[in-house]
Amino acid sequence: METVKLEINGKKVEAERGMTVLQAARRAGINIPTLCYDENLKPYGACRMCLVEIAKGTRRRLVASCAYPVEEGLVVITDTPKIQKLRKLIIELVWPSWTPLAEEYGITESRFESGLGDCNLCGLCVRYCREIAKKNAVYFEGRGVDRHPALVPGAGKECEACRGCFGLCTGGWIVSAPGRAYDADA
Repeated sequence: METVKLEINGKKVEAERGMTVLQAARRAGINIPTLCYDENLKPYGACRMCLVEIAKGTRRRLVASCAYPVEEGLVVITDTPKIQKLRKLIIELVWPSWTPLAEEYGITESRFESGLGDCNLCGLCVRYCREIAKKNAVYFEGRGVDRHPALVPGAGKECEACRGCFGLCTGGWIVSAPGRAYDADA
C-alpha cells in the first residue's frame, strides 16, 4: 500500500493513501472529536465536530477530517481557538441530546432552543439503515430547523426487529422510534 507523509499537530505521521485525516490522526494517537462518524459507514462530514485546519503551501482552511483524504505534505492542526469556538457552537446546537463533550468544553447550557431533545441529527441511524442494513426504513424529513429523523410508514416492526443502528444512537431517538411508529400505525 502506498503511504503519504503529513504532519498533525507538529507530529510527523505516515498514512496509507486513501485514508482520511481523521483515520490518520487516530492511528497516530491524536484525538479529534466526532459526532456523525462511524468507521463502518461512508464518510459523511455533516456535523462538523471533527473540523481541523489544514495548510497546503500558504493556503489554510477548515475541513471535516472524517471526509478529507490525506495528502503528501499536508499540515494539520486539530485544535485552535477558532476550532474550539465552532465545536462549542455545535455542542450547543445539538443540546441536550449530545453532551459528552459539554463538560470538556465548559458548556452547561445552550443559547438555542431545540425541539429534538433525543436526536442530534448525526444521521448514523439513517446511514446505517441505508448502507449496511439495506432497509431504507429511516430517513430525514423536513429542512433546516424542522429537520428530524422519521421512519417510513409501516417500518416500525421491521426497525424494531433489526436494531442494528440502536448502538450508534447517542441521543436515543431511534431506540424509542419503533414504539412510536407502532402507535402511529395502529
